[in-house]
Amino acid sequence: METVSNQQIFFRPAEKHVAEREEYYAAMEVALTDHCALLTTALNRLSAQTALLAEMALRLAQALRNGRKVLVAGNGGSAAQAQHFAAELVGRFKRERASYPVMSLATDTAILTAVANDYGYQDVFARQVLAFGHPDDLLIVFSTSGESENLARAVQAGRSLGMFVTAIVGERRSRLALLADLAIQVPGLETSTIQELHMVTIHLLCDIVEAHLVALERQSCL
Repeated sequence: METVSNQQIFFRPAEKHVAEREEYYAAMEVALTDHCALLTTALNRLSAQTALLAEMALRLAQALRNGRKVLVAGNGGSAAQAQHFAAELVGRFKRERASYPVMSLATDTAILTAVANDYGYQDVFARQVLAFGHPDDLLIVFSTSGESENLARAVQAGRSLGMFVTAIVGERRSRLALLADLAIQVPGLETSTIQELHMVTIHLLCDIVEAHLVALERQSCL
């Protein structure tokens, strides 16, 4: 009968764990290299939309400077993007300054569930736009597909009130891109890539708009 020493029993799991760690390391190294190349290409393509991004930043800055508010909405991961965008502007991005009136429509669960229950999920954002929106306010919708019915209805509600509407979507031809006054169609076909470029877009807008408005605040104090 073959005997197995305590030393052999102790080291076998450790050796297996080391091999498994090396396998994960190799997979992660390849994934990071591929992802870096993918994002570099996508960011280079996004730079072709500099004029559109600048126009959106201008519209956003003008609205906030004139005391207007900004409503933002999205579903799922895009709801998180909308919340992140609002948080950066209500709080701060990089600079100490006044708080800006930016409101995510994806955060109030009582409103969302009440409207979904009484009217249907397709109206959860439109009802809020009609409640809170006014002429010359901004509505920004985030969507990877650009086809969400509840966002399309929100856009239509916003435009009926005289709001300026921006859709931040993927590069495919989409309903939201056609309905909006201004569409930022980020490069990429995969949802994850689109979401990452949406985050880049958010940070670019927050940085430019915040810098502009802070500079104006300082000039007014001189």
